[in-house]
Amino acid sequence: MLPRVLEPEVMDTPDDATDYDSMDHSAVNHRFAADFLALRSNDTGLTLDVGTGTAQIPIELCKQSTTIQIVAIDLADEMLNLARRNVERAGFAQRIRVEKANGRTMKYPDGHYSALVSNSIIHHIPEPAECFAEMVRVCTTGGRLFVRDLLRPDTETELQQLVTTYAGDANPHQRQLFADSLHAALTVAEVQSIIGRLSFAPETVIQSSDRHWTWSAIKG
Repeated sequence: MLPRVLEPEVMDTPDDATDYDSMDHSAVNHRFAADFLALRSNDTGLTLDVGTGTAQIPIELCKQSTTIQIVAIDLADEMLNLARRNVERAGFAQRIRVEKANGRTMKYPDGHYSALVSNSIIHHIPEPAECFAEMVRVCTTGGRLFVRDLLRPDTETELQQLVTTYAGDANPHQRQLFADSLHAALTVAEVQSIIGRLSFAPETVIQSSDRHWTWSAIKG
């Protein structure tokens, strides 16, 4: 098993933000939104997106749902600048509120959100257990928690195959960002250990693609 190699917690250079935003995440984002909405109850409460980046997930959620209202948070100013522009351009400024916040120490009260989503932020967090605990804290009892992220490969060969398959046409900086993210990602067993300490069953974490794990649970 490859050891976990941390990458910067905050991607906050103009090149990081622009290169991330210009990569083609459309298929992954569409599936994420569809998978979450298939599980979401028909409530009218707020959904929190932790680590929104350039707000691609909230925008896709709004495209697939006419009722969802989202607060989208990130810690990187350059990402947030692009996120606000993307939200305005997509016409969802009335349904998506973009805020600067740290996913490890959120300012929101306990149980403030009716649902919580997060896509590909956990691998940026040096101590991901802190972020998981905060996600659980701010989600209401009975609310849906839906977290998906990259899966760390077993070998360097497998990692490079994933980079070639999914970022082969990207520029060198984009390919390096993807490779670094795979190195920093968690395994299913590591995520199961973390959520187990928060009293969630290990089977709520699964490998959901050749490069992703997903945690889907209801807060009891």
